[in-house]
Amino acid sequence: MKPATGYSNRPTSDDPRDVEAWGLTEAARRLIHARQAPENPDLLRQALSLNQRLWTIFQTSMVDPECPLPRDIRDNVLALSIIVDRQTFDRLIDLDVNKLDRLIDINRAVATGLSQRPAAGAPAAAAQAPAGIAAPMPKPPQPPSPGTTGKLSISI
Repeated sequence: MKPATGYSNRPTSDDPRDVEAWGLTEAARRLIHARQAPENPDLLRQALSLNQRLWTIFQTSMVDPECPLPRDIRDNVLALSIIVDRQTFDRLIDLDVNKLDRLIDINRAVATGLSQRPAAGAPAAAAQAPAGIAAPMPKPPQPPSPGTTGKLSISI
């Protein structure tokens, strides 16, 4: 693995899930640091740029025809990345450090999910997924709520 330059820490594992979780956590950490230094807009721009590059990698992985993740997972990650894109561009325009919570929360939530380990007997694709939002933990099927179709619908 190429040494991480410019980082105060680096992933402790080569596992794609760990590396992605670390990247999201590092991006969230930098956004928090930028929020604490509102007098330094360059720090915010750098943090937003890092976060955008990371999410662009995820987007690229989700549209790759070789991506082993189920279509619904890929669609959900892409929908989430659109939210991240919009929030990032809005913050690059207004440089408002008081409006970073959504980006920080998204990164932390996804990092937390990636840090969890699949249960024994999980599908092989989940254990061996490539980088770019590693395969999620399997969830038990749940019936849709009354009056819904059971499909995720995000209105942006």
